Amino acid sequence: MDTTPPRPQGTNTAANIPEFAVSEIAGAIRRTLEDAFGRVRVRGEITELKRYPSGHIYLSLKDENAKLESVIWKTSVPRLAIKPENGVEVIATGRIGTYADRSKYQLVIDRLDYAGEGALLARIEKLRLRLLEEGLFAPERKRRLPVLPRVIGVVTSERGAVIQDIRTTIARRFPRHLILWPVAVQGQGSAEQIAAAIRGFGALRPDGPVPRPDVLIVARGGGSLEDLMAFNEEIVVRAAAESPIPLISAVGHETDTTLIDFASDRRAPTPTAAAEMAIPARADLLADLAQTEARLLQAGRSILDRARRRLMMAERGLPDLPGILGAMRQRLEDRGERLAVALPGLIERKRGILARIAPRLPHPREGIAARRAALAMLEARKVAAMKRSLARAGTAPALARLSTAPVAALVREKRARLEGLVARLEGVSYQAVLARGFALVADAEGAPLTSAAAVPPGGRLTLTFGDGQVGATADGVKPARRKREGGDQGALL
Repeated sequence: MDTTPPRPQGTNTAANIPEFAVSEIAGAIRRTLEDAFGRVRVRGEITELKRYPSGHIYLSLKDENAKLESVIWKTSVPRLAIKPENGVEVIATGRIGTYADRSKYQLVIDRLDYAGEGALLARIEKLRLRLLEEGLFAPERKRRLPVLPRVIGVVTSERGAVIQDIRTTIARRFPRHLILWPVAVQGQGSAEQIAAAIRGFGALRPDGPVPRPDVLIVARGGGSLEDLMAFNEEIVVRAAAESPIPLISAVGHETDTTLIDFASDRRAPTPTAAAEMAIPARADLLADLAQTEARLLQAGRSILDRARRRLMMAERGLPDLPGILGAMRQRLEDRGERLAVALPGLIERKRGILARIAPRLPHPREGIAARRAALAMLEARKVAAMKRSLARAGTAPALARLSTAPVAALVREKRARLEGLVARLEGVSYQAVLARGFALVADAEGAPLTSAAAVPPGGRLTLTFGDGQVGATADGVKPARRKREGGDQGALL
């Protein structure tokens, strides 16, 4: 390629040295660089990254031996696949240009890619270890998913097949209220959108106009490691770890692993599997309910059978209560009948014993006479003894005064009292009644008979008078009441 600049007119041919204006040289260099390199891909590490308010990004790419200044115009920033950061090794695609004002060349970048999977994996591993040390992936942070969520939130693209798979799976298993928060799942700014969606769902009020989900699903279809880098960004991982709502990550295929999988409460290999984790199948719930019902019924029957067996065993050890009550009732009736017969018999026996003993009791007059005789004898002995004592002592004059002594007065008082008691005793004695002409009628056994109705016809009787007993036989005729001189005869006792 001929890179010799055109010879300007009016040059000095004698000197044979071309003469250029500054702008001409700058333009020639620019055209030479653009024609020589055109569109290039440069591998290097990002350094000296600066973002300007205008939206342009200035940076440098360096390796072990050189450094290349670069720029990303604001119109190309939204189309970048990755977010440029210092220290990241990338492959920049663009064209070589010049900046004439400062006499320097630069790479105008319109695409950025990580420099191979090794560099990406190293960056991801470095971030994983740092977040692991902070405890964002600790098992105790994991929460249990609700058994039957009322509302399910989904963070994914609204144009992909992922949301359709989730909708179909939930409608087939158990229809629930589904809320989609559409986001970009790759490219520049996708990580910020995903993190904002997770935090937005968590900021909803449970009773607000938009109901707060009971579980979140962050999903994306398969892709390369570069396509899944949004889910390896620190802002997304922290948002997932801080989410107040249980979160299921379903990014990529089963073999793909991103950092959000470590921070989420559950990881699903596919979006369809995430929907199956979030909601149980209605048929499975019905089957579980039927199985639980059967087990409860079986357990209840087992408890009743065991209780029935224990009751039967206890029943065998109990006495025959109806038999015992019957025997006790029979014994009580027998005792009652015997008591009704025994009490009058006992009274009759005691009455007979009393009737047999009564005739043998001494008359009160005999006792009184015996006591009077003993008292008179003691009186005589007392007087004789006192006379002898006084005679021996030569106190004959005092003997004459003995009748007026206090002892004689005391004797008279005691005698009067004794006579009063004798009179009272004779007044209540039945023998005194018999002495007045009454008689005591008793049956053959000696039991007193107090009424004519108690005398059986032809029965043997014993009549007790004041001076003895006479046997008699009843003729069975009830005697009429007869008047005697001086009035009716009174009762015997």
